[in-house]
Amino acid sequence: MRRTPIVLALAGVLALTSCSSSGEQGAQSAAPGSAAAPAGGGGGFAVITHGGAGDAFWDVVKNGAEAAGKQYGVKVTYQGDGDPAKQSQLIDQAVAEKVDGLVVSMANPDALKEAVGKAVAAKIPVVTINSGADSSKAFGALTHVGQSEDVAGRGAGEQLKAAGVTKLLCVVHEAGNVGLDQRCKGAEQTLGGTVERLQVDVANLADVTSKVTAKLQSDKQVNGVLALNPAVAVAARDAIKDSGSQARLATFDLSGDVVAAIKDGEILFAVDQQQYLQGYLPITFLKLYKDNLNTVGGGLPVNTGPGFVTKDNAEQVAKLAEAGTR
Repeated sequence: MRRTPIVLALAGVLALTSCSSSGEQGAQSAAPGSAAAPAGGGGGFAVITHGGAGDAFWDVVKNGAEAAGKQYGVKVTYQGDGDPAKQSQLIDQAVAEKVDGLVVSMANPDALKEAVGKAVAAKIPVVTINSGADSSKAFGALTHVGQSEDVAGRGAGEQLKAAGVTKLLCVVHEAGNVGLDQRCKGAEQTLGGTVERLQVDVANLADVTSKVTAKLQSDKQVNGVLALNPAVAVAARDAIKDSGSQARLATFDLSGDVVAAIKDGEILFAVDQQQYLQGYLPITFLKLYKDNLNTVGGGLPVNTGPGFVTKDNAEQVAKLAEAGTR
């Protein structure tokens, strides 16, 4: 975590916006003496992710982005679509509307390369989030905000190994998502046992439960399950109960249900990438760039994780999750 650049960035943007009401929703003019906006469309900042409607994880990202927009008095719009082609169309639409800045998650970087390139060519500053860190700089983004999926996966593998897991089922809920593959690979590197992937569809959670149940019933050697999404984690918890398995369950990312399950001992831990920051910080960074041409990260990603939520700290996190910030 590079805390110092983030702290300085926040301090700078607060100084730039201190003379304006935080409740304004229109695009705010630059402070006296600051640089002119690089993209002067006046369209505010657009956040376009690969998250589907109603996904608890992405709801928190949206909350973070909207909170930053409210604090800094800038217009923030949020849209998400899990289909890379449709996500690209949303990016193209934002470029056509001449937004002042763009925040994009890149679960499938190759599919978004052309659309992001159009934004950069139009001199619209781009910050990537969550997925696609390896392609962010090459695509011309100002910085990337997220966690290293490799590092997070290795951390999960270490904790599962300590819990006695020797054969792990890594449940992949989005085909082609490079970040999910990195998580499974990272866990495989440190587990010291066998890691098997199971492809499921996050849009059909009943089927997720059915497929995990069938796998646990057919392979009694599987004594660990790693979900890569909070909704999938809850479905996997139900599968473990339905199958009568003693497999230990862990997950990536948080929801209120996941935190409650950790408190009840049904989930061992959650890898927390603090997705609220993945919405909040990019708006902060774009505001700084628009008003003062500041950049953050020095060419390296700004890490928001990984952290770990366990039974020891779940009670505190639960209150924050209820508020929609964790």
